[in-house]
Amino acid sequence: MDFKIFVELLQNHFEDMVREDKTLYSTDTTGDELWETYLNSFPTGTNEVFRVRREYDCSACKQFIRDIGNAVVIKHNKVISIWDVETEDDMWKHVASVMSNFVKSRKITNYYIAKGRNIGTETSFENKEGKITTWNHFFISAEKNEIKIMKESDIPSFVGKLRESRSVFKRALDELSIDAVESIIELISQGSVYRGDEHISVLKNFLSIQKAYSLLSDEEKELYTWVVVPHTHISLLHIRNTSIGTLIVDLSEGLNIEDALTKYEKITAPSNYKRPKAIFTQKDVERAKKTVVELGYELSLARRFARLEDITVNDILFANKDASRRIQGDAFDILKVKASPSKKFDRAEEISIEDFINNVLPTTESIELLFDYGLSSNLVSLIAPKNADAKSMFKWGNGFSWAYNGNIADSMKNLVKEHGGKVDGVLRFSIQWNEDDDNENDFDAHCNAPSGHIFYGCPRISDGGNLDIDIRNPNNKVAVENITWPSTEKMISGNYRFYVHNYAHRGGRSGFRAEIEFEGKVFSFSYNKDIRQNESVEVAEVIFNKAKNTFTLVEKLPASAGQGKEIWEMITGSFVPVTVMMTSPNYWANSKNTGNKHYFFMVKGCINTNKPNGFFNEYLDEALMQHKRVFEALGSQMHVDDDSEQLSGFGFSSTKRDSVTCKVKGATERILKINF
Repeated sequence: MDFKIFVELLQNHFEDMVREDKTLYSTDTTGDELWETYLNSFPTGTNEVFRVRREYDCSACKQFIRDIGNAVVIKHNKVISIWDVETEDDMWKHVASVMSNFVKSRKITNYYIAKGRNIGTETSFENKEGKITTWNHFFISAEKNEIKIMKESDIPSFVGKLRESRSVFKRALDELSIDAVESIIELISQGSVYRGDEHISVLKNFLSIQKAYSLLSDEEKELYTWVVVPHTHISLLHIRNTSIGTLIVDLSEGLNIEDALTKYEKITAPSNYKRPKAIFTQKDVERAKKTVVELGYELSLARRFARLEDITVNDILFANKDASRRIQGDAFDILKVKASPSKKFDRAEEISIEDFINNVLPTTESIELLFDYGLSSNLVSLIAPKNADAKSMFKWGNGFSWAYNGNIADSMKNLVKEHGGKVDGVLRFSIQWNEDDDNENDFDAHCNAPSGHIFYGCPRISDGGNLDIDIRNPNNKVAVENITWPSTEKMISGNYRFYVHNYAHRGGRSGFRAEIEFEGKVFSFSYNKDIRQNESVEVAEVIFNKAKNTFTLVEKLPASAGQGKEIWEMITGSFVPVTVMMTSPNYWANSKNTGNKHYFFMVKGCINTNKPNGFFNEYLDEALMQHKRVFEALGSQMHVDDDSEQLSGFGFSSTKRDSVTCKVKGATERILKINF
């Protein structure tokens, strides 16, 4: 075959190669290796010496082969070289086969960019003794085939960036898990990833590529990553090196979701960013569901308000006459023969809860409880399983749980106690912040008292006032500080000015909550604005009159205490009738007496107007705690069926110093202040 015909076949083949994709790649062969392979590829006797050199040995063809002889394209995860020319000529067929096999046996290491409009020299002319001879050479038009052309000096930098992007992208595809990306996409849909919507498009594209990539062989993966880079946006190629990439890396390496998100938010989120507390993915849900089925708790999850008919006589401490008829068991175990009232007491007598149960309840016919506004956080509902035969999924032997107003199980006082602070005494000032992990500021509780200034620099003064909790760094936990006076013995008449000072501003802008307690009353305050560094916010003044041994509150911030407000269909400041009194279900008969003991006074006509949690994680069987994030969401999101005859009222924890005033009728009519 004429050489010119083979060149034309090669040109046609090249045109077909790049018709769909103009991207060319080069393998790790040197120009000298290519040229030597080409010269040695001719069958014996087909490339004889012509004059001084072999016939197909010319500088123009040598330059072409050194330049583009190792160029390939990738189609459908297969490598095609410029030498894959179809020809019937035995010599050129052999040459093309040898060159193709040699080029494709080597690894792709770079992208090929043309240095000019033409690759090689199409023809050259020789004038020998007046005779002009035309020589044909290997030649391809880069311009005609729309191959990328650049200045030779610019090519190394350009292809270097492509190679780097390909390396970073391949590492991401090899090391980042599909599960991690799917989890993050799901978390973004929940609103749990700060500015997650900005990444969702890139993540979905990356996930699509990941899934296709996972189905390939190792050899195909190498080729795939070379192909995808020139056609992919840099934000996707370098996803591993972005902020969202750090989150994918951490999840891929096994870091739990909450810690991974916390790490991500420290990089990207302002300190006042709030995200849902319960962080979980669909896979977490599936695993939790499997555990529920294995343990037989499928029927235990559906919840409703409890009714009198749900409880037995063994579960209660007191029931009025109307209630006793509806309670299971022998009502005579509760109701005794009682005398008519013979004496009235106008002044409230103080009594401990133990004395009340042991000495007052046995002869009590009715109880009315004074609904002071300060008891709003004590409102509680008893929650039962919808299926009475459902297996208990709690730490105790029955399926009943409870939920306080606002779905809180413990108040600020309990947090103070957990941190070692005193909650008893005659006067208490407590502050609380960072409830949503969004406020790392260093807030300080202060009091300017007649006997001195109480703060972190002077925690104790002569009148007995004491700052017993000083938290300087919340460290991702709810923070509290607390000042108390144990008695009025050393206290001086005058104004006690309470305020909050921001010692160190660390980005938090959510403010604080505060409580002032005296004479059995709790006054709550809330400040939801940013407090600048070294700025103070006055909460209230308490005026102490030593002669009368009384305290009077002067508000600086509005206090959530008052009279005559309707809450849970009861009016504050009035006496409300108690239907039954009981302990919390974890202390009922045949229970394991697990955890904190509560005393419940269920009130006739008390209706929970909130959406209570069906259960809390701290109630659950330990076997379920491996799925705590899922159950936290279940407890807060599953509907609790309404009931107009629900058991709701007031609850008091045995671990909190609290009190309630009640009117008791039995052998006598008495007004009692029950201390817990």
